[in-house]
Amino acid sequence: MKIGFFTMPLHPVRKDLSLSLAEDREAITLADQLGYSEAFVGEHVSDRAEPITSSIVFLASLAHVTSQIRLGTGTVNLPNGHPAAIAAQIALLDHLLEGRLLFGISPGGLKSDMEVFDNLNADRTAMFLECINQILGIWSGEPPYNLIGDYWTVSTAQSLIADIGQGEIIKPLQKPHPPIFVSVVAPYSKGVASAAERGWKPISANFLQPRWVATHWPLYVQGCNAGGHPAAAADWRIAKSIFVAEDDATAHRYVYGEGSPYALYFQQLMRKLFGAGRGEIFKHDREMPDSDVTLEYVLRSLVICGSVETVTRELLAFRQSVGDFGTLLYAGHDWVDPVLAKRSMVLMANEVMPRINAAIAAEGPRRAAAG
Repeated sequence: MKIGFFTMPLHPVRKDLSLSLAEDREAITLADQLGYSEAFVGEHVSDRAEPITSSIVFLASLAHVTSQIRLGTGTVNLPNGHPAAIAAQIALLDHLLEGRLLFGISPGGLKSDMEVFDNLNADRTAMFLECINQILGIWSGEPPYNLIGDYWTVSTAQSLIADIGQGEIIKPLQKPHPPIFVSVVAPYSKGVASAAERGWKPISANFLQPRWVATHWPLYVQGCNAGGHPAAAADWRIAKSIFVAEDDATAHRYVYGEGSPYALYFQQLMRKLFGAGRGEIFKHDREMPDSDVTLEYVLRSLVICGSVETVTRELLAFRQSVGDFGTLLYAGHDWVDPVLAKRSMVLMANEVMPRINAAIAAEGPRRAAAG
């Protein structure tokens, strides 16, 4: 199993923005130094607590201060942009990263962004599909393009001067394009099957109960079979909120105590997702009353924390419950205590992962859980 990194990220609303951005960048440069295989970064335009407004711009700032880690948009919210702009920016970023880019996409889930971009009541799934189809059309086609849809038209037919390059959009360095990833944030998500059919790879969200995460694999297999693609557990990423400390007591104080960045994160998510009618993802049982979904319940059921030994044991139990997968994405959270936050990332890479992989090797091959 590989270790990667995923951050939305979410910070206290009134925290100094420059400090938050500096810490987010430092987390990824540290991940690069520690051998994390990849890092995905989320984006929202209209959320002061999640201040990275463009994952593309943010990742470009890391192009020349990282060396081996692959960097992913996590995700570009396609209905909020224009296919030509996104295609050009992703192609440029792929060149700046010298082919280390992973292209994460989604319809987006933040209601205030939907309102800002005037698509709150639109068919955003249809917009998402048209946008990615036009992006892929730009990358596989040649000018003047002439891509006509219900929401966007991409053409340079009236302005093309081919011999000097006017009217031509650059293509990515990776051929035919960077690997495409989709975030999966719902139980029994039909979207994961549709994505798999097209050869796209899933990232299961860190705020889903394990029983819902386990539902993604059989749907991924179904989609791969329909599209004629091999379904490999190595291609499945799962994000998880984790905190590792020298001992259980220190970890528990950081996660459950006053000022916890994990409490801040899940308080925000619970308010947003329950408000959007999607609170079931926090429940281990759909029949569970909303009133039982307390912050303590969510923290204790969705965050793995403790010493190296405790976290190793609990992550192996988590893997047993959801099935085999290829990359564990360590979820980034605000650095209330930078020393402890960085130490957790170090312990995760240098102590926990070797133990997990030794246990996996001793166990031998196994199939992913059927859900």
